[in-house]
Amino acid sequence: MHYGKGETSVTALAGIDLTVSRGELVAVMGASGSGKSTLLTIAGGLTTPTSGEVIIEGQWISDMPAWKIAMLRRRTLGFVFQDFNLIPALTALENVTLPLELDGWPHRKARSAGLDALAAVELDDRADRFPDDLSGGQQQRVAIARAIVGTRRLILADEPTGALDSTTGEIVLRMLRTRVDAGAGGILVTHDARHAAWADRIVFIRDGRIVDHSTADTAESLLAGKHTA
Repeated sequence: MHYGKGETSVTALAGIDLTVSRGELVAVMGASGSGKSTLLTIAGGLTTPTSGEVIIEGQWISDMPAWKIAMLRRRTLGFVFQDFNLIPALTALENVTLPLELDGWPHRKARSAGLDALAAVELDDRADRFPDDLSGGQQQRVAIARAIVGTRRLILADEPTGALDSTTGEIVLRMLRTRVDAGAGGILVTHDARHAAWADRIVFIRDGRIVDHSTADTAESLLAGKHTA
């Protein structure tokens, strides 16, 4: 993945080969600017790579028109962004159910699924609150609920606990882990080895390349070594 042209060209990712299976949570770690977030946006079809392919459930994203990619994101992919991306004019429940209603779900069915997702992150009692009436941790949990609602089978989380206290962060990670254990695939971008330890596998990126990978139980030792330089 390259940005710019000629002498101003910057390589964000190079030679990345990453497969995520259902029931597997993969943590992606690396220094700021290493390409972690770019990898996530490409994996979710938000950014088109300058070369290479993205394949989701056997479907080649490069062969899809824009409307079909949008439909795939609504039905299959759940994103958790660092800045929440909640719509201020909608309640917590409306933010969660919006992707379902855009996909044609009946209002009552979407509402029921949305309340279930909010209950999973312990926020069903805040369903009628607007984002500005919620704390940062509560807004992040609403974003998690929106990412897991419906039939999402691939969850992409970019530093989902970055602005949270340890207790709320654990709730978010437990929810992500539970969804993956139920059969979804998951990619978690994080700087924290304690958070990466929730994953089944950890991938280390430096300068846009995968430099190593490991199981979660060795995250602390690898994080302290050369891969974080």
